[in-house]
Amino acid sequence: MAASRPLSFIGVILTIIIAFCTEFGNCNNGRRVGDVESDLSGVSVPLEHSFEVDDVPRFRLRGTIQVKAGRDLSVSLSQLSLSEEDRNALKDVAAVDGLYRVRVPRLSLQTDRETDRQPEGHLSAFVRACSLVESRLSDVITLHTDVSGHIIGVSIVTVPGSCRGAEDEEELNLEVFNTTVSVMAPVSAPSPETALFIERMEQEMDKKGKPQEQKSFFAKYWMYIVPLVLFLMMSGAQDQSGGGAGGGAANGGGR
Repeated sequence: MAASRPLSFIGVILTIIIAFCTEFGNCNNGRRVGDVESDLSGVSVPLEHSFEVDDVPRFRLRGTIQVKAGRDLSVSLSQLSLSEEDRNALKDVAAVDGLYRVRVPRLSLQTDRETDRQPEGHLSAFVRACSLVESRLSDVITLHTDVSGHIIGVSIVTVPGSCRGAEDEEELNLEVFNTTVSVMAPVSAPSPETALFIERMEQEMDKKGKPQEQKSFFAKYWMYIVPLVLFLMMSGAQDQSGGGAGGGAANGGGR
């Protein structure tokens, strides 16, 4: 009985400590207090697909993309398996070289409550159904966002992305998707050094401006300048010869 009292006393102390940690969140468990909410917060983006022989889109749920913001962006995807009816329909669409479409709603990936609102339409992309069949449902889906975190586009590619038709479709496993999903945000390009560029241009103009202006003037108008100089030289020679003949005639008349 004496040995059981210390054990019960320690159990009571541990219970009090656990209750205190749970209530006030002051225990050092390797995370900050606000990390609990950030781990649990996130945005769910429904992923829908459509593949129809008549090429009239009729979208249904394929899975859900879960995006969690934090120190590192976390993206995960949970998907439904294709039923036997869907597998047969996908093969039929591939046989007529139809399209396989996916779409996501236009919404924000920000978890701020003030930005929560109803999505404004959908964004879609497509690939050839035969490429999805021959890739055994292996595809890459990318969500493109703007600087504010709003989804502005979606893209899908299959791996491989060609339709060769070399394999027997009956032997292909078309039940479970093998998908790689990612989110691509815009990257700010380095700003150009405009002031330095203008300064260098001005220096180059100062060095090459005047000689280039003289050269360009003579190069452009030489066909006018040369005849004018020749004309002036010939006119001066004629004046000199005319003056000399007139003086001789005057002297002869005097005699």
